[in-house]
Amino acid sequence: MNKIYYYCLLGTIALLIGCNAQDRDDKIINVQNNTPSATTTSTTTSSSTIVADLEINDFIWKGLNQYYYWQEAVDSLADSKTNDAAAYVKFLGRTVDPSDFFNSLNHPEDRFSWIDEDYVNLENQLAGISASNGMKFLVSRQCDDCNGLVAFVTYVLPESDAAAKGIERGDFITTINGTSLNVNNYIDLLYGDALSYSVGLADYDPIEESFDLTGETITLDKVENFQEDPIHKNLVLDVGGQKVGYLMYNKFLNEFDDQLIQTFSDFATEGITDLVVDLRYNGGGSVRTCVYLASMITGQFTDEIFAQQIWNSKLLAYFEALNSNSNDSDDRELNNYFTSTTSEGVTLPALNLNTVYIIATNRSASASELLINGLAPHINVVLIGNTTYGKNVGSITVYDYIDNEGTKNPNHTYAMQPIVLKIANSVGFADYANGLDPDIEVRERASNLGVLGTPSEPLLSVALSQISGTGKYIIPQGEALVPLTDPEFDATNGMHIDLPQSTLKDFLKN
Repeated sequence: MNKIYYYCLLGTIALLIGCNAQDRDDKIINVQNNTPSATTTSTTTSSSTIVADLEINDFIWKGLNQYYYWQEAVDSLADSKTNDAAAYVKFLGRTVDPSDFFNSLNHPEDRFSWIDEDYVNLENQLAGISASNGMKFLVSRQCDDCNGLVAFVTYVLPESDAAAKGIERGDFITTINGTSLNVNNYIDLLYGDALSYSVGLADYDPIEESFDLTGETITLDKVENFQEDPIHKNLVLDVGGQKVGYLMYNKFLNEFDDQLIQTFSDFATEGITDLVVDLRYNGGGSVRTCVYLASMITGQFTDEIFAQQIWNSKLLAYFEALNSNSNDSDDRELNNYFTSTTSEGVTLPALNLNTVYIIATNRSASASELLINGLAPHINVVLIGNTTYGKNVGSITVYDYIDNEGTKNPNHTYAMQPIVLKIANSVGFADYANGLDPDIEVRERASNLGVLGTPSEPLLSVALSQISGTGKYIIPQGEALVPLTDPEFDATNGMHIDLPQSTLKDFLKN
């Protein structure tokens, strides 16, 4: 390494670490991307040397050191790491790939934090925007202990290419572009970057317990920046003279809060007496939207605690200091409360229910589980389906801002979505990392998925039988679904806190 550059760099970092609170936000490590004279790895292939981007790695470390829920439990994130500027530079340069560096700082219990090299991709992911053909599906083995797989369609997004071409819930797919799905290729074939592929449809033979190709193939094309409407179904059912509202809600997106509010206004106008909320494929989303939904289901608990936020000790101490000073304007609320209005002042309709029926599965995560857990101390929550995913933690988006005005660092486009808190309900219960167990266990069957929103659909029929008081329902026939790894679900499930970094600018200076 060029010694003059090295010592200049150390001086820059020393200034960053030692600067006062007034100046610190304006100081960054100014290292050009892929500058050989920065910090190198031990592997040299030729005259060129692969180097770590110190500026990006510094952003990652500082962001996790400040916000990460497990910060105190990760030795490499200790505050003392920056005490020795030279050692800190070497530490940053030890890992070339920023994603690898990020992962190296994650706690063993952390299954959910992620980083993206393009913050636009991250923002779109959180907003439910993606390249999509509209076909949602799960993948399972065709038989026990065999490598052959089948994808079965769980639902189809309206106005999508799949909808236009006749793909329906319950369709079976065993080939992509003529290649049979197996455990080694399904991720590349179904979840890869290809914007177009052909699906081979199959029928299920219950006697032979096999899937046989029908000979029909359909070419599906993905549309870039396709926006999914999270309200998949909203209707009122007549169940023995009772008006039952049914909401199939597939993601907590605050961009669709107005539509969610209108749905509950319609329910209130219709005079529904019972409500079924179907979260079976809902991987989570905005905590704020979750609070709105809980508040509209109820209405009688305004200003009571819905959930409690548990941050790392540094942030908790900072929040407590703000809350105890004489300036009320900078207080940070550590609880989420039932509310009668949105943050913009829009009045929320309220059903004032004392019981709600929620359909959930192992694809119900994060904000879905928060809704269940947060409501449980207040009303009777009847959970139908199978054990939920088990995500009791929330995240925020962390950008590399170079000032307090929200200016992103022009030298790179990385952003992080680290886990920053655990969320408990009003009585302090937050220990559901293994999921929430159902009151009535009913699993979806590939051979009998049913039509969503109809009284005969197996999981909904169970809820309706509980509402009608018959307590009778038909147990679905066929093999229960045992889905394999779903990269799309793993990448999009989450519980996101609406906390702009600018609200913590004073904390970041200290």
